[in-house]
Amino acid sequence: VNLPDVKGRLEILKIHTKNKPLDPSVDLEVIARQTPGFSGADLANLANEAAILAVRRNKNRITMKEFEDAVDKVLAGPERKSKIISEKEKRIKAYHEAGHALVAHYHPDADPVHRVSIISRGLLGGYTRTVPQEDRSLWTRSQLEAMLAVALGGYTAEEIALGEVSTGSENDLERATDLARKMVVEYGMSPKLGPRIYGKRNGLVFLGKDIVEEKNYSEKAAQEIDEEIKRIIEEAHQRARKILTEHRAKLDRLAEELIRKETLEESEIKAILEASEETSSPTS
Repeated sequence: VNLPDVKGRLEILKIHTKNKPLDPSVDLEVIARQTPGFSGADLANLANEAAILAVRRNKNRITMKEFEDAVDKVLAGPERKSKIISEKEKRIKAYHEAGHALVAHYHPDADPVHRVSIISRGLLGGYTRTVPQEDRSLWTRSQLEAMLAVALGGYTAEEIALGEVSTGSENDLERATDLARKMVVEYGMSPKLGPRIYGKRNGLVFLGKDIVEEKNYSEKAAQEIDEEIKRIIEEAHQRARKILTEHRAKLDRLAEELIRKETLEESEIKAILEASEETSSPTS
C-alpha cells in the first residue's frame, strides 16, 4: 500500500481527530501539508501525541501549538529542555539555524520555512523545518541544488558571523555530501560526466547480505567523480554565502530573536524579515 498523499493524509487526520476536542485554531490541511511520508499509523500517533501534550499543558482543547510540537516530536524526538548550554553555545546554535532559515527563505527553489528552533530534540541540537507546497516523487536538479544550499546554510552562517565553524554541522555536511554524490553517480546530473550511472549495487538484503557497490568505472573516472562532488558542494556553499552576505543584518536579527525566544514560527520569521526590510529601505 502506497503512503497517502496530502488529500489522503487530511482524511486520515479527520478520522483520528473526530472524537478529540479541537481548538478553532487547528487547521488540519496545514498539518497534512507538513507530514509528507507519514503513514496512517504515523498520523494516528501524531494526533495522540497532540492530545497528550494538551493534557500535560492543562488545556481542555488541542490547539495548533500542540499539533506543531507533535510533528516535531514524531520527526525529531522529544524536547531536551533540561539540557543546560552556555550562552556561547546558544549563540552558535542560533546563528546556525538562522543560516538554514535565511537561505531557505531567499533561495527561489527551496521549500518555505515553517519553524526554527534551538531547543534540542532527540539527537538534534536544533532544527529548521521546511514544508513543501506539494507532495513530490521527483526532484529537479535546481531543487536538489537548493537543498544543498540550505543544508550548508548553518555552516556558512557560522563562518560569516562567528569567524569559525563548530561540530554542529556534522549531520548537514554528511547529508550534503551524500546528496551531491547521488547527483553525480545516480541521477546523471553532472554536465561533465553526463547521463550515466557510476557503480552497480549488488546484494540480497532479505538474505542477510549487505548491499555493496560494484566499481564499474576507472580510477580516472573516480577522480572526476570526486572533483564533481566537490564542485557541486562548493557551488552550493557559495550560493549560501551570497544570500547570507547580502542579508547579513537579517541574519543577525533572526539569530537574536532565536536566542530570545528559542523557537520561531513561520509568521514570526516573516515578520522579522519584513521588518528588517522596512528598516533597511531608504526613506523619501
